[in-house]
Amino acid sequence: MDDPKKKFAKLYDKYVIKLYRFIFLKVGSQETAEDLTSQVFAKVWDRFRNSNRNSNRKKEEIKNLTAYLYQVARREIADYHRQKAKFQVIPTHSLQISDPASSLEENSTLQEEIEAVRNSLSELTEEHQNVIIWRYLDGYSIKEIAKILGKSKGAVRVMLHRALKELREKVERL
Repeated sequence: MDDPKKKFAKLYDKYVIKLYRFIFLKVGSQETAEDLTSQVFAKVWDRFRNSNRNSNRKKEEIKNLTAYLYQVARREIADYHRQKAKFQVIPTHSLQISDPASSLEENSTLQEEIEAVRNSLSELTEEHQNVIIWRYLDGYSIKEIAKILGKSKGAVRVMLHRALKELREKVERL
């Protein structure tokens, strides 16, 4: 499978949902998250294509593709926030949970709890937000997160423990 387009398509299929969700949780808008996800993959494609094209130049090999993708995504998110010059909280209407068996009151309480967790999550440092998202939403292992961040597994465990403790304290204060 030496065809660069096939390799990139496989990469896209593997990471698009995870990157979209990561970006969405940071920007709070479906349209913006879709745009930024597209921009991330466009930049990765440009790098991928240029590295294949410039064969006489020493290739800068990407050693950890997952870390590289999230690095590009974080830069796009930072650029977006710099342009907007404000931080947005994710609206809860985008997370409607429909369970016909539950009552309207239970659903309302659940939405309030989701809102509290989202607001509390947005108050954490970016690094703490990221480790929680990667571990519990994207399902990455401690080892994978350590590779993304360039830290030891022990450091990631400590960071995750502190992030969860801080999140729990913020939610309980509400």
